[in-house]
Amino acid sequence: MGLRRTDEAWLAERTADATTRVLVVAGNRLRPVDGAVEWISPHEAPDGTLVLLGEAADVVHLAVIVDPSQAAGAPEEWVPLRSVLTALAEHAPDQAPLLMHAIGLAEWHHATRFCPRCGGALASRAAGHELRCTQCDRAQFPRTDPAVIMAVTHGEGDDEALLLGRNAAWPAGRWSTLAGFCEPGETLEDAVRREVEEEVGIRVGEVRYFGSQPWPLPASLMLGFTGRALTTDIDVDGAEIEEARWWTRDDFEAAVREGDMVVPRGVSISSSLIESWFGRPLDGPGWD
Repeated sequence: MGLRRTDEAWLAERTADATTRVLVVAGNRLRPVDGAVEWISPHEAPDGTLVLLGEAADVVHLAVIVDPSQAAGAPEEWVPLRSVLTALAEHAPDQAPLLMHAIGLAEWHHATRFCPRCGGALASRAAGHELRCTQCDRAQFPRTDPAVIMAVTHGEGDDEALLLGRNAAWPAGRWSTLAGFCEPGETLEDAVRREVEEEVGIRVGEVRYFGSQPWPLPASLMLGFTGRALTTDIDVDGAEIEEARWWTRDDFEAAVREGDMVVPRGVSISSSLIESWFGRPLDGPGWD
């Protein structure tokens, strides 16, 4: 669909086609309806910055980014992406790439207001995928920052344990896999080892690639890995990580069932990493 971004005639046809689906984004927030993300027809969409998201099931999908002050409905009706991930995984997992694309570009448009060369105003081009300076004509394109996220384990069999941490800013009981940004000149595997040692004092040996996920908050590509710990004594940094601990599967399941632990669920790669280690989904029968 990349070539279609500059095809004005084709875009005009799609925006006049009632079968085209449009997602309205207010700033960087969405408005769910009955727990699901709402797609509307082009004639129902408000004016705003048009973004071509792509095609799914032979249907063209667009987004319209509007200023939050101009969004329909009450401000509290518009929620961040995280708030719809669980419902998205349950009802429409195929829409996840479209939503990630939409929110990623909305974040970029919000953060990139002026030309870094001359300070001139920027105008949206190429169906929202380019910002061009109105003074010096320099083009800006969306950026993506690589970040690693890792499921680090030690032990074998029933004694195998997973390392999870807590950020001080998170709600009580929330735990997740560790993560961090890759630094210049660093391999992804070394980024895994450095981040884990910096944050919790654990040295990691073997590192294996698991999978990836775009994460548009603000502009990251999450690269998932599994790692095997060489040491087990935890020493949290006290800055990013408030608490960390090793969880066996029995301890993990008991804590989740009793409501003492909240972990990522839905379409997040952290949820996938935890589920892969645990051996079965974290949602569905048996977790009610």
